[in-house]
Amino acid sequence: MNISEYIPRLIDPRIDKMLGIFGAVCIEGPKWCGKTWTGLHHCKSRIMLGDPAGNFQNRQMAALSPSLVLGGENPRLIDEWQEVPPLWDAVRFHVDQYPEKGLFIMTGSSTPHRKGILHSGTGRIANIRMRPMSLYESGDSNGAVSLADIFNQQFRDTITGEVHLERLIALTVRGGWPASLNIAGNDATEIPKAYIRAVIDNDVDRASERHHDKHKIELLLKSLARNECTTATNNKIIEDISNNGSGTVNKETLSEYLDVLNRIFLIEDIKPFAPELRSGMRIKQAHKRHFTDPSLTCALLGAGQDSLMNDLYTFGFLFESMCLRDLLTYADAMSAKLFHFQNYNGDEADAVIQLDDGRWGCIEIKLGMNQVDKAASNLLKIQSMFKRNGSSVPAFLAVICGLSYAAYRRPDGVYVLPITALKP
Repeated sequence: MNISEYIPRLIDPRIDKMLGIFGAVCIEGPKWCGKTWTGLHHCKSRIMLGDPAGNFQNRQMAALSPSLVLGGENPRLIDEWQEVPPLWDAVRFHVDQYPEKGLFIMTGSSTPHRKGILHSGTGRIANIRMRPMSLYESGDSNGAVSLADIFNQQFRDTITGEVHLERLIALTVRGGWPASLNIAGNDATEIPKAYIRAVIDNDVDRASERHHDKHKIELLLKSLARNECTTATNNKIIEDISNNGSGTVNKETLSEYLDVLNRIFLIEDIKPFAPELRSGMRIKQAHKRHFTDPSLTCALLGAGQDSLMNDLYTFGFLFESMCLRDLLTYADAMSAKLFHFQNYNGDEADAVIQLDDGRWGCIEIKLGMNQVDKAASNLLKIQSMFKRNGSSVPAFLAVICGLSYAAYRRPDGVYVLPITALKP
């Protein structure tokens, strides 16, 4: 690895901050999203448990005596620590013995069962979530528009540049995998295809330490792909699998499968927004289904660039998925949280960003400019509803658009923001 080629990530400042507060940080996220490179960027020594040298000598040594691999200049990187789960307690114990901060950086592409782990690490180890690259990190957003500036009322209308539909489709199919950045056309789809195959053949069983029905896992993944960016219930997923005609799963098995997919960071559902209300307004408590990268959904649906050009309805959902991936990363960079909103009256918004000071912004995601008027009208309706119910009101309303060449504020106060110009 030539670390001089490291592409900065939005997670970098947070890692530096947490290293100054905690004895150790653990960078968690899906495989191939760049955790190891980021860990190497911040560390001063390292132990790579996946190194096959000496018949995986590092892993064997760590399993024999976890404390043996902790020595080295700090921060010391322990890459793929979940291969030897007792390392967690060894790090926690070591941190307890020394007053210094920032002793270890741990990376992991799955969260193991608590079997063999005695302590949660609370107060000693800070967990930091990492995702595939956002468009801003990969250089596909010019960063002309800052979400922080919008929150702070420092936004200025600006021309952001022409965007072509073909380009948006290519970015969605490619995904945010660092290894895909220099792969052209449909060749980039081979990486998410390989990812899905590895999940079905190996990762699910390894994460749960038991054998699962690979066919049912594949049916589940395809159902989740068909329901990407929707609030499909578990019952809907079971029905979807059953309609395939080749078996079904019960609720307990489905919950187990979904838990494993969450622990290997393949899915990251968006929670519903629940503001503190003085009224009795009911909020539909349903999570929005979401894969960690839109390219995974494309791979499961068999969707390539050409097919999506001929099916813009489907691409609309995939475009939303890409935007949500970016918004999750941007929200983390702003110490904020990302939600979606939906109530029992049918009012809904694609995304809500809430800062830690309580301010929040309401967002609709639309592919084309021809959808902006309707989206803006919906946002204004939601704002009025919150006012009527005595709730706090959004700090801003915005439509994130794919095919817009400018970022601007409409006369009704709703912002129009191109995804290819956005940053935290």
